[in-house]
Amino acid sequence: MNRVVHPIEEESYRRLRARLDTSRLPPLTRAVVERVIHSAADLAYADDLVMDEAELVAAHAALHAGAPVVVDVEMVGAGITRRETVCRLKDAVAGPGLTRSAHGIRLAHEQVGPGALWVIGNAPTALEELLTLDARPALVIGLPVGFVGAVESKAALRESGLPAVSNVSEKGGSAVASAALNALLYHPTSVEETS
Repeated sequence: MNRVVHPIEEESYRRLRARLDTSRLPPLTRAVVERVIHSAADLAYADDLVMDEAELVAAHAALHAGAPVVVDVEMVGAGITRRETVCRLKDAVAGPGLTRSAHGIRLAHEQVGPGALWVIGNAPTALEELLTLDARPALVIGLPVGFVGAVESKAALRESGLPAVSNVSEKGGSAVASAALNALLYHPTSVEETS
C-alpha cells in the first residue's frame, strides 16, 4: 500500500518513541501499540493492550488477502481508511434481552460468515454477542469503552481463545479500535518492505 505519511504524523511518532521505547516489541505488535497510542495520545496503552504476534501475523495476511472487516458502529468504520467495512447497526432493532448493537453484530455475521476481522470499539454488548456466535474470526479487535460491561466483555474475549487485540481497562473507543486495524492495514506486506 502506497501511503504518504504527513510530516505531523512523522513528528508525532518521533515524539512518541522519544517517550516510550517500543523497539523491543515484535513488528505487528509494535505497529498496533504505537498507532493506538498515537490515536489517543495515551502512553498507558503500552501496558494495557493485550495481543499475540502470531495471531496478528495471521490476521495481517487475512486482511491483505481481502477478508471482510466488520465494525460495530459507523464511527469505527469512518476511522478505518482505505478499506470498506460492514456495519449493520442501521438495520438492527433492539428487543427483549438484545441491544441494537448486539443485533447489528448478528446481522453482520449472517452477511459475512467466518474469517472476517471484527472491530468493536463502542458497545460491550456487541462484543458479548460476537462471542456467542460461531464467527471463526481472523481477528477480533475488542476495544469497547465504558464503565459498564467493557472490562468484563474484554476479559471474556481473552478467555474465549479467539485471536484478539484487547485491553485490560475501561479505556477504548472508536478511535483506538480503528487505529488498531489501521496498524495492520498500513503495515508492509513483505519482509523486504520492513527492512
